[in-house]
Formats: sequence, C-alpha cells, structure tokens
Amino acid sequence: MQISDELAYAIASVTEVAALAAHDWVGKQDKHAADKAAVEAMRNRLNAIDFHGQVVIGEGEIDEAPMLYIGEQVGNPSAKQKLDIAVDPIDGTRMVACNEHNAIAVLAAAPTGALLQAPDMYMEKLVVGKEAKGAVHLANPLEKNLENLSSALNKPIADLSIAILDKPRHQHIMQTLRHFGVNVVTIPDGDVLASLLAILPEQPIDMMYGTGGAPEGIISAAIARALGGDMQARLVTRTLAKGDSPENRLLAEQEALRCQQMGVAIGEILTLETMVSTDDVMFAATAITPTVLMSGIAYNANGRTSSTLLINGNNRSLKIINNRHFN
Repeated sequence: MQISDELAYAIASVTEVAALAAHDWVGKQDKHAADKAAVEAMRNRLNAIDFHGQVVIGEGEIDEAPMLYIGEQVGNPSAKQKLDIAVDPIDGTRMVACNEHNAIAVLAAAPTGALLQAPDMYMEKLVVGKEAKGAVHLANPLEKNLENLSSALNKPIADLSIAILDKPRHQHIMQTLRHFGVNVVTIPDGDVLASLLAILPEQPIDMMYGTGGAPEGIISAAIARALGGDMQARLVTRTLAKGDSPENRLLAEQEALRCQQMGVAIGEILTLETMVSTDDVMFAATAITPTVLMSGIAYNANGRTSSTLLINGNNRSLKIINNRHFN
C-alpha cells in the first residue's frame, strides 16, 4: 500500500511536535533533557496516527540517550498501512544545548521491509546528488572519488565543496581534501542536513563524506532514494570510529553480535538499494534552530511558528510547511 499524502502529512507532524518539545531546551546545556522531550513527543504523536509502524533503526544506544528503540511498535497495530520507521528525534543535540544553528528533528518512513534494519552504531557514508550518481564508490581511494566527482559535475577539484563532520577521526581526511584544494565544509554535529544539501542540486555541497551514526545514515539514504541521489555506506565498529580502548572493544563486540543477529555485516559496502529498496519513501525534518533551508522554532505574540520540510519519493517532491501554533 502506497504512502498517501494524508499519511505523509500526518507523519510530518511527528517531527514538528518533536522540534517544538526540544525547543524548550534550546541553550539550556542539557542535551539529554532535550532528547528525552523530543522522544516522548515523537512517540506520543506516532501512537496517535492510524498506521502500524515499527522502528527499524533508532537513536539512543551510541549516546546512552532516551530512545525510540529498535523493534518498537508504534501507531495502531490493526491499521492496514504498515511502515518501517527510521528516526532521530534530534539530529544535533549539542546544537540544541548550546543554541547553535542546524539542529533538526528527522524521520523517514517506507513500507514494511523497505528500510535496512541495523544496530545503532557508527556508519561510514558517501552521499552525492543525481548528477554524480554512480560516479563515486566507497571502494575507491579518496583521490579517485575526487577525480570522478569532478568529471561528473564538470567542475575542477579545487571548486568542489565536501561536507564532513569535524571530528578527530576525520582529521586525516580533511588534510587530504585540503591538499587537493577542495573546499572542506566542516559540520560540528549531525550529518542528515549535510546529506540533504549534497543531494539538492541548487545547494553548494557536492558530496557528504565521513563516519557518523547509522540511524542518520538510513535516513539520509531515504532522502537520496526519494530525490534520485546516490549513497553508499558501511557499518563501522566503535574501535575504528572512536579508538581502541577496553570499553570500546567491549562495545565493538556487542555491535558485532547485534549485526550477526540482524543479518548485516560490518565493513560490507551497502548500496542505496540495499538501505532503501523502494521509491515509496518519505522524509520529514523540522528545524529546531535555524537552518539554511528552514526557519527554526520561533516565538510570536500568539504562540510559536515552525518550519517542516517534507519529501515524497512517489512524486519526487519537496515541500516546506510553515505552521503557526497558537497559545
């Protein structure tokens, strides 16, 4: 059963209520309280919608945060419409805590079985737009991908802009990119927005690359599938992402066990079609703090305003929904 426009709008309201709840914690230096508020608001709204959903990949285990847990059932169990859900109640919890730009609440949905189920762990990601589809590959050296991307976009390497999370694990990659003259766009936290900007043709980001959370990876794959972009990924253990330590080795062992139980392999290159197997996919994002695409939650005399982006893969459409919420 195809995702109807009515259901897509209803699901878009899920990120809206999460953003409104998280906004109460902007600038208060408590990212866990913000996350908890967003999770509770998101769960309550999901359970009020007439569909049966299952969270196939959710946020929480990496940061020991509140979570919509993997396997959680939401909505109405007897509803005819059954969907897989991938969520990140706040992509950029630190930005909320510190009152910085680009914190968003995000969700992707597709018919049951269409989204890859994977543990909440780290994932290496390579995201490009439609013009560069098929030009880059995780199996290639970075230099080769830069050459291929340059050729596909008909743009000199020195004119390429590549977004990457500003983390210690990426310092050597950023040095390599700068060595080739690339414009490196560093992101403090949260890479879903960067993936979206890489996929949208009118935006200046040509590629998003690096290792971040797997939930954000599946959500980014939903955007790429819906808008005709391209993405590859592979799951990465905690030791590779965060360094070798007794604690990280223990967590890596647990990740390996969870991957085995879910039937996914660490280090295997995942294609876009493996991560999202249908064009019947939707993505919603509501800005908590201001972004380049959406205004953040803002107060006015009568209440608050919100800005939500809704992407529908069925018709390759992107809408911005601006709402007023009266006191």
